[in-house]
Amino acid sequence: MKILHLGFEDPRMPGAGGGSVRTYEINRRLAADGFQVTVLTTRYPGWQERVQDGVHYVPVGVGNGRNRLTRLAGYVFRLPFEVRRRRSDADLVVEDFFAPFSTMAAPLWTQRPTIGVVQWLHARDKARQYRLPLHWVERWGVRTHSRLIAVSQGVADKLIAMNPTVVVDVIGNGVDPAAWNPEPHLGQDILCIGRIEFTGKGLDLLIAAWARSESRVQGKLLIAGTGPDEAKLRAAIADADLTDRVELLGWLSGEAKFKALSAARLVVLPSRQETFGLVAIEALATGTPVIAFDIPCLREIVPVGAGQLVPAFDVDALGAAMVDQYGNTGSGVIATARQFTARFNWDHLARRQGAAYWSALSVESEVNDRLGQPPGR
Repeated sequence: MKILHLGFEDPRMPGAGGGSVRTYEINRRLAADGFQVTVLTTRYPGWQERVQDGVHYVPVGVGNGRNRLTRLAGYVFRLPFEVRRRRSDADLVVEDFFAPFSTMAAPLWTQRPTIGVVQWLHARDKARQYRLPLHWVERWGVRTHSRLIAVSQGVADKLIAMNPTVVVDVIGNGVDPAAWNPEPHLGQDILCIGRIEFTGKGLDLLIAAWARSESRVQGKLLIAGTGPDEAKLRAAIADADLTDRVELLGWLSGEAKFKALSAARLVVLPSRQETFGLVAIEALATGTPVIAFDIPCLREIVPVGAGQLVPAFDVDALGAAMVDQYGNTGSGVIATARQFTARFNWDHLARRQGAAYWSALSVESEVNDRLGQPPGR
């Protein structure tokens, strides 16, 4: 099968999110299994068209994509033209949903069988942030799809609420096998890893909770990642008089990330919304327990005995959980965490996603046969 994947973020782009990890891990396995995959991504400084692990990456946009706005605008403007150029050589188009409006309603203009992969579904929050009706665009776009892949049941439920006729396969994200390499041990510090988005990722809540609990915790709070709100985060840390108790580590990836996860006493995810929570799974794979808010998607991946879910956005409860869990770790937690994450295997997930692609193509062909139309028309 020849796949044209509208992948948005290039996995090599500095600061790329979990969506690009899935794009890379799934597609390289599909390529090894005989799929021909071309991924259209945004441009960014230093972008390069290339073939990596059997997958053809083509950055799309205008100029060098020096900031988020130019990357987004260039991608949205150029993408339909690039799809038109390449669609005759594609059996199936895969549309990744992306910020800030989720979907470009690709089934309406690709003229090929199209399936959506939904790792991002937060347009309502972006609508409040930018004071634009982005959630209306998201809702309309979801209704143009007949087949979708969601990374969690929580996302699937939201999609079906917007489009009751859509068929949704739930195929989660996997864990890099390298996460099992570091030897689990009881660390000193509490770690938070993710894109530095102050409110969306709940960093304001984390700083407030840490201010209430840091005097009862021996280690520091470590925050790893990059993003648009780093200056805002530094200001909040200074305002709370926590400069000596919080350390920013910058961007971590690969072996360095897994070593940091393994070395932490706890990993905390204070996000206000998530579509999966890959960092939580990676932390559990290294044997480190996780604290998160009890919200859809995250409650699916924080098992009893390997962390704690606290009432959503309750700062006092989050602070108390960090203190309680700090003294409640041991070999039993490590075993539970690692056993739970064994199911998040990229090889298995890639096979399931490939099967979903074949199923979507088969259904499209049957419909077109009945209508007497060529595929994608």
